Amino acid sequence: MSRTLLGFDFGRNRIGVAVGQEVTCTVTPLLTLLGKNQKPDWSGISRLIEEWQPELLVVGLPLQEDGGEQDMSKAARRFGNQLKGRYNLPVELVDERYSSLEANMLLREKQAPRVKKSMPQYNDHIAAQLILQSWMDAQVHRGSD
Repeated sequence: MSRTLLGFDFGRNRIGVAVGQEVTCTVTPLLTLLGKNQKPDWSGISRLIEEWQPELLVVGLPLQEDGGEQDMSKAARRFGNQLKGRYNLPVELVDERYSSLEANMLLREKQAPRVKKSMPQYNDHIAAQLILQSWMDAQVHRGSD
């Protein structure tokens, strides 16, 4: 099966987005959308849905270290439900513990020493890449059981 997928690292102020292909099991970070007044950039999300025509959306579910839910877990679930309702596409949630931390480490490794400090460096699209890649990896392992 060859589907195009979009992955989301949900945040109240920023949402990272990545695109993946099941046929190659590859994921590419796309961009970070900035929200307004803690509301998602729905027009930006709509443009990405239209451009990439995904068959499935994957949303990172932020959990506590012990696996318990927190306020952001509920907000991410609500975002997933809104995606499903607005675009009539299936939505999967995936544990995203440590994805932002890992994304920060990856960004630090890739940054040139002379990067301007005044430029904001968002890692949300890298976190979305990690979230979507972990979902794909789980599907591969599930299929080989």
